[in-house]
Amino acid sequence: EVQLVESGGGLVQAGGSLRLSCAASGFTFDDYAIGWFRQAPGKEREGVSCISNSDGSAQYADSVKGRFTISSDSAKNTVYLQMNSLKSEDTAVYYCTAEPWYCGYYSDYGGASEYYWGQGTQVTVSS
Repeated sequence: EVQLVESGGGLVQAGGSLRLSCAASGFTFDDYAIGWFRQAPGKEREGVSCISNSDGSAQYADSVKGRFTISSDSAKNTVYLQMNSLKSEDTAVYYCTAEPWYCGYYSDYGGASEYYWGQGTQVTVSS
C-alpha cells in the first residue's frame, strides 16, 4: 500500500521558517518524483515544488523560488521542504505527491499513470 505522510506543519510568524517532511512507503522511492502542492481556502491548488529522485532535478514555483528548498533522503524514503522567509500568503494546506520517474510524468502521459497524494499538513503564517 502506497503511503505519503506529511509532517512539520504549524503556526509561524512571518519571516520565520518551517521544514515539512514527506515520508513515503509502498513503492520504489528512487523511481518516483515527489512533489508538494498547497491549497489555501478559496484558492486554486498550486504546485509548489517537485524533485525527481532518479536524477535529483528540482522545480519550484516562481512564488517560492529563493525561499523554499526541496531535498530528498533516499535512505529514509523522505522528502523535505525547507521553507524560509515565510509570508502570510504561504498559509495553506500542503500536500505531498508522488508520480513515476520525473516531475510532470503524470501530465505528460495524459493522466494514464499512478499519482498519489498525502493527507496534507496545515501551515499558517501570521503577519
